[in-house]
Amino acid sequence: MRSKSSYENESNKISAKQSEVDSEGKLGKVVSPNSKEFLFICFLVTLWYSSNIGVILLNKYLLSNYGFKFPIFLTMCHMSACSVLSYVSIAFFKVVPQQMIKSRSQFIKIATLSIVFCGSVVGGNISLRYLAVSFNQAVGATTPFFTAVFAYLATFKREAWITYAALVPVVTGVVIASGGEPDFHLFGFIMCLSATAARAFKSVLQGILLSSEGEKLNSMNLLLYMSPIAVIFLLPAALIMEPNVVEVILALGRENKSMWLLLLLNSVTAYGANLTNFLVTKHTSALTLQVLGNAKGAVAVVISILLFRNPVTVIGMGGYTITVLGVAAYGETKRRFR
Repeated sequence: MRSKSSYENESNKISAKQSEVDSEGKLGKVVSPNSKEFLFICFLVTLWYSSNIGVILLNKYLLSNYGFKFPIFLTMCHMSACSVLSYVSIAFFKVVPQQMIKSRSQFIKIATLSIVFCGSVVGGNISLRYLAVSFNQAVGATTPFFTAVFAYLATFKREAWITYAALVPVVTGVVIASGGEPDFHLFGFIMCLSATAARAFKSVLQGILLSSEGEKLNSMNLLLYMSPIAVIFLLPAALIMEPNVVEVILALGRENKSMWLLLLLNSVTAYGANLTNFLVTKHTSALTLQVLGNAKGAVAVVISILLFRNPVTVIGMGGYTITVLGVAAYGETKRRFR
């Protein structure tokens, strides 16, 4: 017969195994959501990188390599897609709750932001006709410099001296990159710099105009209202400043049916870039977003060089590296010395 102690030992073993199963079950409940969230964020970041880099490369291909030399009309196509897809995603898919415009004053403010936004996008698209994507990204990385300047001029808000010091390599890097750019084009450079300044000005202006709690809009609702205003503004601008746009596009479409698919893909990708930017911002921290943003520019540069085979120099890449490091230092100092 089995002794009492053997029964006790067996009972203890069963209890131990049961506790292990329970602990594994609890552990699974703890780890699983975190793992799913991590995978979801990785998926979002991949989409964000793909859409942002994809729209830049498609813009470059259409404007420089395909014979589609109408940056204003291209921007209008982007804004048309954003108008339709923003409404569908908010009204039907409930990506975010819809925020209504509450006053005429708020509408005028949104219209003002829309015009500045148009200027930045059109300027960026024009610059891609003349500049390599790698150099375009280097100049675009100076956005924090213009943001700091406009913020100070508009609000007289001063940052810590070390934050401003971090902007020195941002500007120095672009100067070096300009000197080392084999295909430097002055007009393209001016347009790219203007687009970068307009982008920074829009972010500062948005903080000022839509500062009250009753008028604040999240980025998706702001895009919903800015996009149709932009289309209304861009359509006559395209017809006046690009007078033969309709005839040339129809001719290109007859010659190559894939142009319509490229234009549609480009426009949808432009909306995707805005949507994924909003979602990544929502699901990550400011520091993570900053690091990912800096890396995104570098990835875009590498891919563009591989695809378009544009010549680069050691000086040019060195200048771009200095700029990116300066942007990273600026973001870090701004975070620490708030």
